[in-house]
Amino acid sequence: METRDKLKILADAAKYDASCASSGSKGTRAGSQIGSTEGMGICHSYTPDGRCVSLLKILLTNYCIYDCQYCVNRISSDTPRARFTVDEVVSLTMEFYKRNYVEGLFLSSGIIQNSDYTMEQLIEVARRLRTDQRFGGYIHLKTIPNASQDLIDQAGSWADRLSVNIELPTESDLVQLAPEKKKPQIVSTMSGIRERIDETKQEKKAGFKPPRFAPAGQSTQMIVGATPTPDLEILKTASELYTGQRLRRVYYSAYSPIPHADARLPGQSPPLVREHRLYQADWLMRFYGFEASEIVAESDSNLSLEMDPKLAWALANRHYFPVNVNLASREELLRIPGVGVRSVDRILKIRKFQSLRCADLRKLRVAWNRTKWFVETTDHNPGLASLDKLDLGKRAKPKNTQLLLFDAATSAFSGEV
Repeated sequence: METRDKLKILADAAKYDASCASSGSKGTRAGSQIGSTEGMGICHSYTPDGRCVSLLKILLTNYCIYDCQYCVNRISSDTPRARFTVDEVVSLTMEFYKRNYVEGLFLSSGIIQNSDYTMEQLIEVARRLRTDQRFGGYIHLKTIPNASQDLIDQAGSWADRLSVNIELPTESDLVQLAPEKKKPQIVSTMSGIRERIDETKQEKKAGFKPPRFAPAGQSTQMIVGATPTPDLEILKTASELYTGQRLRRVYYSAYSPIPHADARLPGQSPPLVREHRLYQADWLMRFYGFEASEIVAESDSNLSLEMDPKLAWALANRHYFPVNVNLASREELLRIPGVGVRSVDRILKIRKFQSLRCADLRKLRVAWNRTKWFVETTDHNPGLASLDKLDLGKRAKPKNTQLLLFDAATSAFSGEV
């Protein structure tokens, strides 16, 4: 098969993996001559300060020995198959880089022969890029569950980020749709990566110069909507991974119907807004101090599709408001709808020198039409009568408007809700 035809198949097959972000990458590797994550790119992966990093996102192969029912590349699928050689992936990456198409590589693979063999192939691509081509750009490798710890150590020495997909939110979901994959084995692989990252950090603190190991950390992905598992359980699993494995990100991917799907799978994708609400709830857990169990206010244990989870929580906990922005703690300020982390930090600095008024909050660019119902300032107090209005949710909910490209990009980057 021609390389162009392989690329068409394997780039398309990789689109289902959402965990290809490059946040956490800093600069090039010492001694590297080619490749950088410092420049501007044209793709959808961003560094922490907002710079875009373009990634060549492909599978090494879409052959797979597993029969995960939600996966288009499962062994029982009749999808067209292809496989790159290690040399072909190295060559493609360098050629795409030299043409300024990409600045890095996201490489995953179906599992062929066994976990160790597949992992060895992925590692060899990264090793040759680093040593033979002196490539200093961003490399994200998908780690195969059950691969030996020695191979994981090698992968982390060449890659900037590693990821192991948790696949589905609960162990019972895996038993139902992907019986070959076991949650304890997936979590064990994550733990091996976390321990090596921790060891590297401790050695640096002690004044040593240990070899780099996955400096951009690790991430994972969960498929949403393939099973009836509610959002509450999804968020609890994500919270456990953030706390126990210290992941950089958990990515949520709405299930996409596939040809000749198993009868146990739904016939259509969940609403894309559900995926969006999960990301908003994820940010509330990571940066706003919320617990998974308090974010979900609906009786069916799912997030509201009509409003963002922070506003939904505020409406379900009206006794918490109004919050006095001149007196409240940082934790209390973070719970106000329409006020983001950066705005809270600015409020805390400003109020050391003056009392804040409505105009001051507007200058900070908080979402005032949403915020005004829940805050008290020197010249504004909504009062209990306003908070008790039956239509408060309708009044506070943002109007449906056409999103602008750059507004959406800013929201995706900041995560502020």
